[in-house]
Amino acid sequence: MIFDTFLMVDWSGGNDRGATPKKDAIWVCAARGGMADAPLYMRNRHVAEEWITDFLKAETDAGRRVLAGFDFAFGYPAGFGRTLIGTDDPFALWDWFAARVQDDPKSNNRFDLAGDINAHFPGTGPFWGNGLQRDIPHLPRKGLARDGHGMPEKRKAEEQAKGAFPVWQLSGAGAVGSQVIMGLPMLARLRKTFGETLTTWPFEPLSTPIALVEIWPSLIAKNIAATLPEGQIKDAHQVQVMAETLSAMTAENLARLLDVPANTEGWILGLGHEALLTQGALPPPLKNDCFAMPQGAHWTPVDTALDHLRRELSCVTGTRNIPLKDAANCILAADVVAARAHPPAPNAAVDGYGFAGPAPEGINRLPLVQGRAAAGAPFAGNVPADHAIRILTGANLPQGVDTVVLQEDVSATASDVSFHGPIKQGANARKAGEDMQAGQVILHAGRKLTAADIGTMAAAGVNKLRVHQQLKVGILSTGDELRDPGDATTDGQIFDANRPMLSALVGQWGYDVIDLGRAPDNRDRLRNILDDAARRCDVIVSSGGASAGDEDHMSALLEDTGSFALWRIAMKPGRPLAMGQWQGKPVFGLPGNPVAAMVCALVFVAPALRVLAGGTWQTPARYMVPAGFTKSKKEGRREYLRARIENGTAVVFPSEGSGRVSGLSWATGLVELADPAQKVAPGDPVAFLPFHSFDA
Repeated sequence: MIFDTFLMVDWSGGNDRGATPKKDAIWVCAARGGMADAPLYMRNRHVAEEWITDFLKAETDAGRRVLAGFDFAFGYPAGFGRTLIGTDDPFALWDWFAARVQDDPKSNNRFDLAGDINAHFPGTGPFWGNGLQRDIPHLPRKGLARDGHGMPEKRKAEEQAKGAFPVWQLSGAGAVGSQVIMGLPMLARLRKTFGETLTTWPFEPLSTPIALVEIWPSLIAKNIAATLPEGQIKDAHQVQVMAETLSAMTAENLARLLDVPANTEGWILGLGHEALLTQGALPPPLKNDCFAMPQGAHWTPVDTALDHLRRELSCVTGTRNIPLKDAANCILAADVVAARAHPPAPNAAVDGYGFAGPAPEGINRLPLVQGRAAAGAPFAGNVPADHAIRILTGANLPQGVDTVVLQEDVSATASDVSFHGPIKQGANARKAGEDMQAGQVILHAGRKLTAADIGTMAAAGVNKLRVHQQLKVGILSTGDELRDPGDATTDGQIFDANRPMLSALVGQWGYDVIDLGRAPDNRDRLRNILDDAARRCDVIVSSGGASAGDEDHMSALLEDTGSFALWRIAMKPGRPLAMGQWQGKPVFGLPGNPVAAMVCALVFVAPALRVLAGGTWQTPARYMVPAGFTKSKKEGRREYLRARIENGTAVVFPSEGSGRVSGLSWATGLVELADPAQKVAPGDPVAFLPFHSFDA
């Protein structure tokens, strides 16, 4: 089940805490898509319950599903309800407490009620911690005074949750029992208010617009402590971090947290899955066989290979919140919602004079009111009927104005204006929100943000957004024959063109490039390099050693992992692609030839990295243009020719040889010739793919 909104509540069993925000009080915080609102302070339970009820109603009325988390136990150790009320049904126990708890902002009966409950049990207990000066029958002040009550000290959840306190303690450090007694009646009333639109985990399947769950912020204590701003109340910060953490999770990971057998004691959301919580919104790992393709034919068509990558790959990065100013080229991890309408109020689209339209055919003469409306300086009064006002572009329309006539079309004096009609009502005026409405989704998750997107979000009042962390891509070259430019070489050695070329290309796409250097033709050395890369990178892109020869060590090492796939692609240039995973990190092994490496990087690696980075699959733009060349092509493979546009036609590099690296610099894109056999004559339409369109 997918939730739109996550509401986290830090509850309290004490009395009214006053108007000034304090610790050990009630705090609430809501988040959507990993972005949390400011935490809100609730001075007492009555204020909090009213706010929570109104919030849930507003969210469900808006069609949003809410997961509401409360930081107290939803049940007691098994057998408690059966002894007290004759059933372990948790909801019957909630209703029992709701009927007996007396709660005023300044006082409540939780200690007396606990004493009455203890009287139903043999011996002394299980509740303890009388926090009042007067003695209460059957309620000891110390936990050691209890004996023979027959109840387990902890629920199964507290037994597993290191540091969790039992539900029996009502006062003193670590007391959570009071929160439970004072919280269960509130949950019972929420169930009554929302009826069949609300379910509770893990007692019921979560198939309704509202889901109640039990949380324990201590599960993410490290994250809370590491991000606590100086001077902020910890209770406020922890509901904010918990709301952001849960709302940023993938649906698959959240489902893992919720996959708990139904029981009568309740359970803490995330218990047993602390790594998913503390690591943030990390997506699930790729399947080990994600590159494995059924080998029906010796050669794999380009489209088959691309469809396989598109179907099998998924995001491998976490997410983070950033300010708008830092968002260029980032990939959205959550939909962006307009904070307010744009424009926020009806306004003038031109300089002119505003009035209540329409204006009839013929000459219209309207008296002017004193004053004017300008952008940032709205007119405070009303414009009477059959009057006009001077108004400038961008100014809010005053009351009584819905139409504007251009100043070039009027004759104006100090007291009136005249103009020819007809003019339609609403002419030259912008409606409030005609561009974007408050609460409207204006950009969707998976989008790579452009400068125009930054402007759109700024106009809508967006100041923070949830994005994917920058993908870390390691670039590696393999082969004993390689040397870095500037090094001394022999006749049998060549300069490494691939690593600087691919590093520049991947950096141009907006990813964090990690130079992994050159690996010699030594399997142990290569293994050490890959081990280091797996710790530092999200993805590894190598060139050379991608086939199945004696010195193709990359292929051999990947094959040992059980994740290796060698794709023989029916394309020119290119063909062998070695793919697999090293310690869970995807590895793309490109051909060693620079032209083939570049073309394969554009065709296959570019869309794959975009998905791995959290974006949507990108298909490069194809422009049909007249051919400026002659070509005869065989059937059965796709060909990519280095090309550029000259005088409106696509011309190709004089040599198709993959050894001619300079052709990459000469070209501005590729001409793509489809798989069937074909003959191209000058003037025939061909598909031209600009280099920049591969990750536009």
